[in-house]
Amino acid sequence: MKSFLEKYENYEQAQSQFSRYYSLLIEWNEKFNLTAITNESEVWSKHFADSLSGESLIKKDATVLDVGSGAGFPGIPLKIVRGDINLTMLDSVNKKVTFLNEVVRQLGLENAKAIHSRIEDLDKKVKYDVVVSRAVASLPTLCEYALPFVKEGGIFIAYKSEKTDEEIATAKNALSVLGGEIVEVKDVSTGEFNRKLIVIKKVKSTPPKYPRGKNLPRVKPL
Repeated sequence: MKSFLEKYENYEQAQSQFSRYYSLLIEWNEKFNLTAITNESEVWSKHFADSLSGESLIKKDATVLDVGSGAGFPGIPLKIVRGDINLTMLDSVNKKVTFLNEVVRQLGLENAKAIHSRIEDLDKKVKYDVVVSRAVASLPTLCEYALPFVKEGGIFIAYKSEKTDEEIATAKNALSVLGGEIVEVKDVSTGEFNRKLIVIKKVKSTPPKYPRGKNLPRVKPL
């Protein structure tokens, strides 16, 4: 049933942790909205398996920042199968952060934490090997949120669904300003979900004024 986990050495442990994660997701979803998808098989395919579509792009022992983690996607699934990574999840909604830290505690995930903050308030001196985001925003907006926190030589993985050609075209200026370069657009769509991963390498430093505050990355994207 969970065949996408079979390639991982910790298959049995991972399956148990995902099952517990699903239970917590449904339990907390009754208190406040975490996901519109609650059917178990759909959660496994459209959230869990989908989140893992970028796993092979993450180097061993990487520091990873998940921007706009929400209910924990893709960060928690990545951490379940990749115990080697050091995961920080970021969300501006405190209830979601509380949920994420409870998941981390109950699943016994080491070197994983969730932070309640807006992205522009994060310490810009702290850089990560990999930044991931499955958040719903345009690519120029996501680039401004993510690239300032990627180490030079590191990558930003944007989980997108469709119209990537259009998004890439609109992001050219943002990439130039922020020091990013698209190195791959990986199609990992299956019958269960449509997914394209836009892989952006950090090729030069980002000017320190980014990301801008006052919601400008969304309202007036680069």
